[in-house]
Amino acid sequence: MAVLPDSDRLRIYRGLMRYWSSLREGVSGILKTDLKAAVDAADQWVEDNSVSYNNALPATFRTNATASQKSILLVAVVLMRFNLDMLKRIFGEVD
Repeated sequence: MAVLPDSDRLRIYRGLMRYWSSLREGVSGILKTDLKAAVDAADQWVEDNSVSYNNALPATFRTNATASQKSILLVAVVLMRFNLDMLKRIFGEVD
């Protein structure tokens, strides 16, 4: 899978700005250009490490799950580690 087109990266960037503004918890000490560069870097990291992530998954899941399902799995694990409330809003109750 290739990196996201710049239009999608911009959508993420704008969404993050709106999200953090709505919570009044912006990331202090950075400029908008820093946030855009962070989105670009995160997307590139996903691209650079996708093979490693796929290989880390159990063989049965790796061979039977779609790329989308593998991505949702990663999102769920990351959200559980850092933002349980957002995980619940996306997936419903998680207990």
